[in-house]
Amino acid sequence: MKLVQVSDIHFGGENREAVEAATQRIREEAPDLIVVAGDLTLDGKTSEFDAAAAWINSLPRPTLIVPGNHDTPFVGPGELWVRFTRPWRRFKDRFGLDDGADWRGPGVTIASLNTARAAQLRWNWSKGAVSRSQIRRVVEALKAAPSDDLKVVVCHHPLMEVLGGPMTARVRGGVDAANRFVAAGADIVLSGHIHLPFVTALPFGDGKAQLVGSGTLSLRERGAAPGFNVIEADPGCVRVTALAYERGRFEVWRTWAFDRR
Repeated sequence: MKLVQVSDIHFGGENREAVEAATQRIREEAPDLIVVAGDLTLDGKTSEFDAAAAWINSLPRPTLIVPGNHDTPFVGPGELWVRFTRPWRRFKDRFGLDDGADWRGPGVTIASLNTARAAQLRWNWSKGAVSRSQIRRVVEALKAAPSDDLKVVVCHHPLMEVLGGPMTARVRGGVDAANRFVAAGADIVLSGHIHLPFVTALPFGDGKAQLVGSGTLSLRERGAAPGFNVIEADPGCVRVTALAYERGRFEVWRTWAFDRR
């Protein structure tokens, strides 16, 4: 099983050369699934969503796409009204469900949740949140999966803070969600948001579940060149390769490997 994990492309502020090169490299990788972990756009504009949809349509299928905090309008006349009344309409018109998309392939079950919010009772609306109903839905999907499946959860914000990360996610309900997902059998939680690839063990259960983040394909770099992840799983091991766009091509930036249960 091979997955490609991309996030934070931020059309409207994308690194055009990196996006073009990523298109070719992803085709060459021929993944079983492409996971897009949010922030497809910079400001949630219609033109940015159109560009994101055109790019995703140029990639191999199937895809599983979740929104991020940048994927609801917030800049320009009338955009705040759209944000408060129809925050995910532009996303849903192009990519389907804004919350709860899932996918099942041979030996893998994937569930997702939308951790972005159109508005919150705190100043910084870019941070994440998880509701009890979202936790219940994902837990049910994980428990219903075959016992030997690789069980994957996808969201935009890392559910727990990443040590040494360039920014915080501060996901309300995130620690509880991570704990509950691991108890339900999650092997991997895929996310984006911080624009830096990482793999870190979740401190719950047997310690084998991993939080995996992908980098950015935008101009908003935070310590690593534009890039994305290739995730390969066999019955005993999962390997994560972070690719970085340097000197006109994608090269291996870092690799991780961890045992499956």
